[in-house]
Amino acid sequence: MQSSNLVLSAWSYGLAGVAYAVFALHLLQLGYLRAPRDSLKTAMLGAVVCSALWGCLLLGFLLTGNPYLQVFSSLFDLLRYAAWFALLLNLLRAPDSAQLPPGIAWLRPLAIGLVLFGLLALGLMVQGGTVLGDPGRLTLLCAMAMPVLALVLLEQLFRNVAEDLRWNVKPLCLGLAGIFLFDLYLFSQAVLFNSLDRNVLSIRGAVHALVLPLLLLSSSRSSNWTSKVRVSRRAAFHSATLLIAGLYLLFISAVGYYVRYFGGEWGPALQVGLVFAALVVLVVLVLSATVRAKLRVLLGKHFFRYRYDYREEWLKFTKTLSDQKSPQEMGPQVIRGLADMLESPAGALWLRNKGEADFSQLALWNMPEIAAKEDAASAFCKFMTTSGWVVNLEEYRSFPRRYGQLALPDWLRDLKQAWLVVPLSVGEELIGFVVLASARTRMEVNWEVNDLLKTAGRQAASFLAQMQATEALLDARKFDAFNRMSAFVVHDLKNIVTQLSLMMKNAKRLHDNPEFQQDMLMTVENSLDRMRQLMSQLREGASSSGPTAGVDLVEIARRLAASSAQRGRTLELDLQDPVFTRGFEERLERVLGHVVQNAMDATDPSGRVWLKLMRASGQARIEIGDTGHGMSQDFVRNQLFKPFQSTKTTGMGIGAFESFQYVQELGGKIEVDSVVNRGTVVNVLLPLLEVQKASDIHLPKVS
Repeated sequence: MQSSNLVLSAWSYGLAGVAYAVFALHLLQLGYLRAPRDSLKTAMLGAVVCSALWGCLLLGFLLTGNPYLQVFSSLFDLLRYAAWFALLLNLLRAPDSAQLPPGIAWLRPLAIGLVLFGLLALGLMVQGGTVLGDPGRLTLLCAMAMPVLALVLLEQLFRNVAEDLRWNVKPLCLGLAGIFLFDLYLFSQAVLFNSLDRNVLSIRGAVHALVLPLLLLSSSRSSNWTSKVRVSRRAAFHSATLLIAGLYLLFISAVGYYVRYFGGEWGPALQVGLVFAALVVLVVLVLSATVRAKLRVLLGKHFFRYRYDYREEWLKFTKTLSDQKSPQEMGPQVIRGLADMLESPAGALWLRNKGEADFSQLALWNMPEIAAKEDAASAFCKFMTTSGWVVNLEEYRSFPRRYGQLALPDWLRDLKQAWLVVPLSVGEELIGFVVLASARTRMEVNWEVNDLLKTAGRQAASFLAQMQATEALLDARKFDAFNRMSAFVVHDLKNIVTQLSLMMKNAKRLHDNPEFQQDMLMTVENSLDRMRQLMSQLREGASSSGPTAGVDLVEIARRLAASSAQRGRTLELDLQDPVFTRGFEERLERVLGHVVQNAMDATDPSGRVWLKLMRASGQARIEIGDTGHGMSQDFVRNQLFKPFQSTKTTGMGIGAFESFQYVQELGGKIEVDSVVNRGTVVNVLLPLLEVQKASDIHLPKVS
């Protein structure tokens, strides 16, 4: 060692020896050895005394060069780690018990085994034995493993101590973390390069002495650190991950050493390549959701009485449901919340839209889109409504008798990745269900999982029901605002009518007056402009009155084609004559005209717009298609038939909503198939009315 490093090392380890000796005297003055003995105080005092002897022995070795002093300093370095282990394990033990909680009980034999291995490696190094390999290498590996295990214990302590007592142990955790991290850096570098960094080694004593104020502060704050310490699953997971990563790095370091030693000229290059590849593999494993899922299941199954920490799961699930920024995000959040409980990578949500009797897929996450709908009155839905069970499809395929007469729908039977079906119920009403994909790792669906999913499903259903009620309230408020706007428009129309009435009254006596004629023309022109402005603000939406009648859809189609021709556009017709339905002819013409006009607006003049009229399965089918801009599936599913939603910048979104409502009133429905930049096909299905010559239904005359 260079003279400058020798002097620095002597001062460094001398400072550590003196500082820890003074701290040990302070602890003795506080009564750390008085009866009755406390294992915590004994472990704390033992660690401080061993640290003082370690520093003093190294100082003696640096001044005299006596190798026995170096050996004994290494021994006390090992013993002080053993004392720190004892202190941390005592802090982690269950209150009023000598046993560790089940989740971390394995850390005690691991710590004992590591200390015994260190003693064995030190003995082999003193005797020069090579039975297990290079004893110096074994000593370095043990020195690296010590701070790894110490950091695991320290993390467990800090994560699991009660919030109100964390103030007491925070200085202790910070001080010991500084010691252990410094040693981990020193010895991991030594393991990788098979030599200690002399510069880092020379200041090790000073670094260990610098944390003494934190240890002193922690010992003076409280003598009772063990109250309210419990082990959480999250802490156990992180600790296990840290420990596995440390053991993995130790293994790679050992392999790298032997590659370097036996690799000849290529040894150093192979060692660098091996270390880099190992680090890449470690990063991949840490980021792998499947590996994390397997580790969580392993810890929950073997180290805890119950699989879930219900408080943590419930807070996480509630936060997931509350994080949505819009109603459209609620569905995916419900899926994610339920899927995260079971490490499921995908799922889909089925809900019943307003005014519909079928459940349809309204949200999905990593699962293919399914167009099939499930009737709310089907046997499958009735089973979930009456039983409230979570349907385990794997169990159903193996033991179908457990589910009685349950029959799966075809679309669910064909969905290969489906695993669980979670009903979403509010009271006795089924408002939807979630289909979850198979978990990333093998997981047993026992009573605990079923109870958790059923409870979480009811919580999610209440959120969804509240969101739907909020949407309905917002729509009602929008309609209220629309009605207020209509009142203003009616008021303006009344003023226009009054003005025109006055003009007509004066026209009887002033019709020959040229000035009156000029003024009358200006008044009519102004009134016309004002009415056009009002009509642009308020779309026509009044409901028809009077009895329904048979409506000739062929005549409506021809009038729409003629109206389009007057505007310079072509509506291609493919008619099956005759086709009748029941309703109000003017309103039906307005509905179909609205669909045709939307198709015209979305299609360039060079594109095609067509109307096909046919009979299909006892219904009148009107197909209106175009080759225009099209719409996204999300817009069609969530916004198209809602009021005040439109893809046109000048539209109010009332026409599509009115059309949908009126077709439903007639007992029909509207189906939309649209692809962006390819076009849209709208199928309007209406009840078919068979009109015979002797029928008593009189069709309205078309002028």
